[in-house]
Amino acid sequence: MIIGGGPGGYEAAHAAVQLGAEVTVVDSDGIGGSAVLTDCVPSKTLIATAEVMTEVENAGELGVRVDDADDDPANSVHVDLPVVNGRVKRLAKAQSEGISRRLERDKVRVIAGRGRLDGPETVVVGDERLDADVVLIATGARPRILPGSEPDGERILTWEQVYDLDELPERLIVVGSGVTGAEFASAYDALGSDVVLVSSRDRVLPGEDADAAEVLEDVFTRRGMTVLGKSRAESVRRSGDGVLVTLTDGRIVEGSHALLAVGSLPNTEDLGMEESGVSLGDGGFIAVDRVSRTTARGVYAAGDCTGVLMLASVAAMQGRIAISHALGDAVQPLDLQMVSSNVFTAPEIATVGLSQKAVDAGESTAIMVKVPLADNARAKMQNVRDGFVKLFCLPATGIVVGGVVVAPRASELIHPIAIAVGERLNVDQLAHAFTVYPSVSGSVAEAARRLHLRN
Repeated sequence: MIIGGGPGGYEAAHAAVQLGAEVTVVDSDGIGGSAVLTDCVPSKTLIATAEVMTEVENAGELGVRVDDADDDPANSVHVDLPVVNGRVKRLAKAQSEGISRRLERDKVRVIAGRGRLDGPETVVVGDERLDADVVLIATGARPRILPGSEPDGERILTWEQVYDLDELPERLIVVGSGVTGAEFASAYDALGSDVVLVSSRDRVLPGEDADAAEVLEDVFTRRGMTVLGKSRAESVRRSGDGVLVTLTDGRIVEGSHALLAVGSLPNTEDLGMEESGVSLGDGGFIAVDRVSRTTARGVYAAGDCTGVLMLASVAAMQGRIAISHALGDAVQPLDLQMVSSNVFTAPEIATVGLSQKAVDAGESTAIMVKVPLADNARAKMQNVRDGFVKLFCLPATGIVVGGVVVAPRASELIHPIAIAVGERLNVDQLAHAFTVYPSVSGSVAEAARRLHLRN
């Protein structure tokens, strides 16, 4: 029995079918979960349009003129937001339907409804009681709301509600500068909104590499975005056709719309967890070990409801690991050092393995080199000035233990570094792999060569 049809749930279902299990998925929000319907797929589809706008904005320096009557291509191209949002919704729906068809082909029973535990071996859905040998909980999470700042879906929005807008926000105040806040701030800035980013910390993306965050904040401010650092929002309220965001220091920021991006809360209430022996940790997240076991025998959990790196890729891996462990297949426990992650801003920020923060804290003796993209021939051709490739390796062996890429399409460039980290390759092995000239990926090999000289 799987409660929840997001990446943790549907990937677990496929793995269980492959191992010969009879599988039932209970889902209340739509197959694909928030990752497909309201979060990852929609936001990255919106960002795809924003990327085109960013390229158009810089097209003049490459000799491209969109409109002969205007010397600035950025002023000649505009976004039709209803068309953009219509495409977002169609793609999300199509992705959900595609996952549903595969579950049907796999003969997975899908029950629409809210499931809850009644003991570790029984799931109740409405009037139906379903016994199970194994239960996987993958109920996801939802946007956290500031007290007294209830979203209305019109002017005060969560990231799940922005796709119903029929006009581009004239002045968008994004509350929260974590990954979600930074991504939407970057996207709407590129789409043409005047954006104010409210950050409670001294810099944007406080959980990411500090050098990368510094590059991004510099880009934001150069593009005209207002970044309010060390500014915590106290409340957000409607004011006629606009919003007022009150900060804890008494300042009031006015805008046409506000987007709340202040974290997530797990969907773990009223599911019979604690009564069935499933312990909840801080914030209501389900406590799991590295093979996704909860404290109740035979009950596993995966995805955002566990609070373990809230990424769709991690949710899917947790689900597959849980099923492998439960059904006696070979299993490799989750290793967070192997996880690649990406912030879909412009430029993107991708990371894997050891962090600069860990090195600075003395947790590792790894050495680091950073290669600016401004030195890369292909980047120069593409008019890319901002970004870098950073590599970490162990001093004695040269084994690659981490990396950071700040660049357009960093999500693609991180892959060779992730392979090096996962396979424990050393910097010489990474450097000796041929790269195309000219290519941005050549900076990965260049960073590896520089570490050879220092190793």
